[in-house]
Amino acid sequence: MSRDSFLRGHVEAFAAFNGSSRVVLYDNLKSAVLERQGDAIRFNPELLALASHYRFEPRPVAVARGNEKGRVERAIRYVRDSFFAARSFTDLADLNVQARAWTDGTSADRRWPEDNRLSVRQAFEAEAASLLALPQQDFALGERLPVSVGKTPYVRFDLNDYSVPHTHVRRTLTVLADEQWVRILDGATEVARHPRCWDGHAQIEDPAHVQRLVERKRAARVHRACDRLSAAAPASATLLERAGARGHNLGSITAALLRLLERWGAAALQVAILDAIERDVPHPNAVRLALERVREAAGQPPPVALVLPEHVVKRDAPVRSHDLGSYDRDDKDKTDE
Repeated sequence: MSRDSFLRGHVEAFAAFNGSSRVVLYDNLKSAVLERQGDAIRFNPELLALASHYRFEPRPVAVARGNEKGRVERAIRYVRDSFFAARSFTDLADLNVQARAWTDGTSADRRWPEDNRLSVRQAFEAEAASLLALPQQDFALGERLPVSVGKTPYVRFDLNDYSVPHTHVRRTLTVLADEQWVRILDGATEVARHPRCWDGHAQIEDPAHVQRLVERKRAARVHRACDRLSAAAPASATLLERAGARGHNLGSITAALLRLLERWGAAALQVAILDAIERDVPHPNAVRLALERVREAAGQPPPVALVLPEHVVKRDAPVRSHDLGSYDRDDKDKTDE
C-alpha cells in the first residue's frame, strides 16, 4: 500500500462518514510512525498534515499489544470473508460500486458487536453527532515525486513508462499522480497527462509525443544530409539556396546530390555543381549532365557506385583543413614579445 493510498483511505472514509473522528488509532506502520523510543514518537509529516487538516489526534497503539487493535483485525477479516470471498468484478470501478452497495446494505444491516439489539447502521447514526465537521477545503491528495528523463522521452512511475515531449529529455520533472491520472510537470507547467495504468512494465504513450518525435528525427536526417553534402562539396549550399528560391523540393535535390557524391566522389561533384551554378540551372540533372560531359571528354567508363560499411564511410569522410594563418599570427606575437 502506497502512502497516497493510506492518506486517501482517510479522506474517503471521512467523506463517507460526513465527519471525522476525534482520535484515530494506528499500528506502528511507517506511513504513521517513523520512529518510536518509549513514549517519544516521531510521526510521519504527511500524516500530521492530514491530522491538522481534519483536526483529529493520531494515536499509535502500544508496541506488541495485539489486544489494542483486535477490533480492526476482526473488521478486516469480516470484509475479506463476507465481501471478497468468491466475488467477481470486471475492473476497479466495478469493484468500488459493489463495495459501496455492500457497505450500505449487508454490512450496515448486521448486528453491532457491542449491542445485539442495534444494527451497525443504527449505532453509527447514534454516534454521528459526535463526529467533527469536515473542513470546507478538500485535502490535497496525489503522489508527488521527482523523476529523471533519460535519453528516451519517457518517465518511469510505479513500474510503468509514460511518454513526455522529446524536448524534455535529460531533465528532472515532477510526477503528480492520483487514481485516475498521471500528470507530468516541468516546474508549474504540465507537459504531459496520461490515464493511470495499474499494470506493470507497460508503456503508455501520447500519439502527439510520438508524432512530434518522428517529425524531429526526419528533419534531423535532412540536416545531417545537408551537412555531409556541404562538407564534401561546399558549392552545394549555393545550389540548394537557388533551388529553394525557385520552389524546388530541397529534400529530393539533396538525396539526388548525395547519390551523385557516392558515385562520382567529392572533387568531381564540386566541379559539376559549379558548372550548374554558372549555367544558372540549380538542379541535380544539370549536375549529372556536367559529370557525364567530363567523363565522355576523358574517355572514361561510367562510374560504379561503391557501397562501403558505415564505419568505413565515416573514416573516409572529407575533412575541412584548418586555416593555418592563426599559427603564423601566434609565431609573430611570440617574436614581438
